[in-house]
Amino acid sequence: MATIYYDNDANPDIIKNKKVAIIGYGSQGHAHAQNLNDNGINVVVGLHENSKSIEKAQKDGLKVINVADASKWADIIMLLAPDTVQPTIYNDSIEPNLKTGKTLMFGHGFNIRFNTITPPKEIDVSMIAPKAPGHRVRETFVEGGCTPGLLAVHQDASGNAKDIAISYAWGIGVTRAGALETTFAEETETDLFGEQSILCGGVSALIKAAFETLVKAGYQPEVAYFECMHELKLIVDLLYQGGLNYMRYSVSDTAEHGDYVAGSRIVTEETIGAMSQILTDIQDGTYAKEWIAENKNGRPWFNKKRSEEQNHLIEEVGSKLREMMPFIDPVTIKPGE
Repeated sequence: MATIYYDNDANPDIIKNKKVAIIGYGSQGHAHAQNLNDNGINVVVGLHENSKSIEKAQKDGLKVINVADASKWADIIMLLAPDTVQPTIYNDSIEPNLKTGKTLMFGHGFNIRFNTITPPKEIDVSMIAPKAPGHRVRETFVEGGCTPGLLAVHQDASGNAKDIAISYAWGIGVTRAGALETTFAEETETDLFGEQSILCGGVSALIKAAFETLVKAGYQPEVAYFECMHELKLIVDLLYQGGLNYMRYSVSDTAEHGDYVAGSRIVTEETIGAMSQILTDIQDGTYAKEWIAENKNGRPWFNKKRSEEQNHLIEEVGSKLREMMPFIDPVTIKPGE
């Protein structure tokens, strides 16, 4: 079983005596920076001079300086920019300012796992990865709790890398719920696999396939949308709260019976084999090489695919139906956005 660290395992004095730079002010960056600031930690936000996030961070009461100066100033540098731009930020502005005794931290292990960032041996390298979007990390912190997270140490040059990481986790509130110890490889590989096999790739493909099956059979697209997209939230909320058992307890017996008789017809041995190959492609670096190359080449396939998906019939129908339900606070992403 996993080792989990809580508030009583942390030494808050460690982080309270460190200068922390949060690089990036997106989903995770704003939560880390504000939570640390609320806990009395000496924190700055590092952004490039043309960043659209500068004004937002300043309005949130945070000091903003450029990434190079932030990296030079800080004892702990938490890199929370998108994976695809991290290597450039690191090479241009962070690496020249790394000195013995500093800690480089990540919220996701992609660039360490696939060697697009290789820190010098004389610094600590660790990870704290809250298991929730940044806005939820912030909301639960303000409410007095927080979300669980993952903790990993890649390099322990100081001999205190884990203690520093646990203290940082305390600083953003993660140890209130629990910081589960893992490795950079395990976090990265399972994160990518989850995204591809179920959370994004698997769910998206199932929704579209079911919708298209009903429409092709002559059913109204609006009814197909409700059955295949809209009602999914009802099931996910039950899963989130109590797992598969609670979901099955809550739905009708007919729905539960349908679960048992149809599930194995949808997720076949062939599907499971495809999942295994997806995992292999992640583990051996095939996926990472393809994604890195796609970015370097200007994302031609990615952009084409995004455009195709944004123009799918289910999006057109869904946009109109969601306007009927202002209580869900509907959002529509227009093609090209």
